[in-house]
Order: sequence, then structure tokens, then C-alpha cells
Amino acid sequence: MKTIDTIPTNKIQRASKLVTTGVKVGGNYLKYYGEKIINPELNRDKLNESNAEDIYDGLKSLKGSALKVAQMLSMEKNIMPKAYVEKFSLAQFQVPPLSAPLVRKTFMSYFGAAPETLYDSFDAVSVAAASIGQVHKATKNGKHLAVKIQYPGVADSISSDLALVKPVAIKMFNLKGKDSEKYFKEIEGKLLEETDYLLEVQQSKEITQACAAIPNLTFPIYYEEMSGERIITMDWMHGEHLSEFTKRNNQKDVANKVGQALWDFYMFQMHVLKKVHADPHPGNFLVDANDTLIAIDFGCIKQVPESFYVPYFELAKPENINNPEIFLQKMYQLEILKESDSPEEIRFFSELFHELLSLFTLPFHGEHFDFSDTEFFGRIARLSDKYAKDTSLRKMNGNRGSKHFLYINRTFFGLYNLLHDLGANIQVNNYRSFI
Repeated sequence: MKTIDTIPTNKIQRASKLVTTGVKVGGNYLKYYGEKIINPELNRDKLNESNAEDIYDGLKSLKGSALKVAQMLSMEKNIMPKAYVEKFSLAQFQVPPLSAPLVRKTFMSYFGAAPETLYDSFDAVSVAAASIGQVHKATKNGKHLAVKIQYPGVADSISSDLALVKPVAIKMFNLKGKDSEKYFKEIEGKLLEETDYLLEVQQSKEITQACAAIPNLTFPIYYEEMSGERIITMDWMHGEHLSEFTKRNNQKDVANKVGQALWDFYMFQMHVLKKVHADPHPGNFLVDANDTLIAIDFGCIKQVPESFYVPYFELAKPENINNPEIFLQKMYQLEILKESDSPEEIRFFSELFHELLSLFTLPFHGEHFDFSDTEFFGRIARLSDKYAKDTSLRKMNGNRGSKHFLYINRTFFGLYNLLHDLGANIQVNNYRSFI
């Protein structure tokens, strides 16, 4: 793969790159509408492919939060067009890496020493590159290591990058008023945390120790003496990415074994630790030769406050969802409904979220749930399509729900999709045996 020697780091450079990308997308639309005049039957598939290609090409050179957003969107399989999901999913672990000279320069800047002086061996060619950093192989005292290096300027550009995409997001999600700021602050805060590698090492150690009793699940050891604010050294873990594993595996019992470990890992964090690995994409998980699940990245950890946790999971119970009085009470506690809402808004959003939650919480309604059930995911897709086309929704204020919904919903959507790709049938309350 072609390497890159520079990354735009200041606001003007990054804004210029986004503007150039916008011009290309605009050209794609002009071409599409011109062709549609000649061929009225033309669909948007080719337009989506062209736009996805141009947007991804622009973002991958910027890296950082801009590319991280693309990675997050690639998980929205039931919302985003297929072309965007396929192209943006490359942001998980297939983006152009830094060149060897830039790796050395970055290492010297972050650690004050060349990599070959700190390790017995260090491969200057990256083995994996994603949105915030890239990974290199190294050895030390006979141990095989993975060294994660953060891209230059990523932490400093987060606020300005979000400021650039904010107008688009406000329009896309129909956000209105000052209340929308809480969502952007939540995203900015989590992205800044992801650039703090000292915090990541601390979170990694805490969660891996707490989850050590979960079977068929393992983690790398982190080496604090060879880690810093922008560099992490950990064990090199042998395995294949979860996405590659799901493509080749055709054994239902193995899928169930890996899927159960994944489910138990998330449920234990959510219900016992009250904090959760909020970045469940295939690039963050490996499966080894013994079909053991390996979790390898803890940069994005979401704390789950009790004030959100309680009403959120109370609505996972059918008797609460279907009790109008309790349901309405939880809607206010979760900030989905507001005291200032009109009767029309109360009716509309109560009906919308009743439909959404009745479907989305189905995996919690019994002792087992089969995530290979295509009907369940088909219903999610149809519901997403229904409200995407609902013109009345666009007239409403889209500022709905606590800020905590952003990463908690992202976590569950990602988890559901991973389990669906695995085709796993899981025991819902199995995690309780490890408490």
C-alpha cells in the first residue's frame, strides 16, 4: 500500500482538503442529474459509489477525527447506502500508513528516541493503519510486541475538524437550538480521550483485569515502561480480524462460542462495571487458532451514569414499554421528551420511540437470542427506512435524548451487527455467572 509523507495539521490545510472533496462530490451530482435526463430509470447506486470514493479519498489523507467519523458511519448498515458502508469500512484498518521516515520522525518527537534504541527489533513498515494511529511489529527480550503510534497533529485538530463538519451534521440530523451543543461536546470529549494513550493504557488494564474470568476471551498485556502519551506498546496477538473470521467460518457451534464471549464481554461491562468499550467494530477484535476472542483496543470507553443506566434498561422490559404511564415517565428521564414539547411532539416521539424500543430491545426479552435471525435485522432496516422518509419528522426538533445515547446506541448497534455477521445464538444472562 502507498505510504504518505505528510498529514495536513492546521485548520486551513484541513479545511481546504474538505472543500476540494466537496467540489468533487458536487461534480458527481451534476454528472448524475445530466445522465438521468437521458436515462430517467437511472438509480443512485453509481452516484453513491462515486461520492463514497471521493469522500473516503479526502478523509483518509486527513486521518484523525474526520476519518474516525467515516469509521463510525460504516457501522450504520441499516441507514447508510451500501456503497458508503463498504468504502468507509476501510477506515477500520486499511488506510495509507505513514512512510518510514515520518514514522521515525514521529517516534523521535513523541518519545525522544529512535525506535531501534528502545526495542531489540522494530519494523518500520506498518502492519495496520486506522483513523488515529498505526501499528508496527517489534521485539524486546524475546517478546513479540505491537507498537501503536499516533498520527502527528491528530489531537490538536479534533476541535477544528468537528467545527467544519458541524453544519452538515446539524442539517443531516435535523438538530435545532443550543441544546445540540451537548452532542458535539460528547463526541469531542470522547475523541480527545482516544488520543490520550496514557488513559488508554490505564483503561485497558482496568477492564482486562475485571473481565479476566470470562471464558473464551483474552487480551494483550500492556507495557507502561514502553508507552507514553502518543505511543502504546503491548503484546502482539496472533489471530485474524473478526470480519475475516466470519467470512470463512461455517461452524455454528464455533460462531456461538465466539459470539457468546463477545456478548458476555459487553454485558459484564455494561451491567457490572457501568462502563463499556464503545467502539465495537471488527478491527478491534481478533479470533485466534483456538477460536478465542481477543479484544485489542480500549481507546473509546464510555462511562454509563446510574441516572441513564436505570431508565435505559428498565425500558428493556416489555412490561415497562407497554405500560403507558411508566413508558412516558422514562421518556422524560431519558430526555427524549421535554416539558416544552407540544401535544403533537409528545404523541409523535412517544409513538416513534415505542416502536423503536419494542424492536431494539427484543434480544433482552428471553433467555436466548439468535442473531442470525434475518427477520429481526430486516425489521430494523424497514423501520430505519420508514422514518428516513417521514416528512413530518423533518419538521420536528431533532434534539432528542440524553447525550449518553450517542455512544450507548452506537455500542449496541455495533454489537448487534457483529453478532449478526457471526450468526451467533447467545444466552442472554450468561454474564451473571461471572459476577
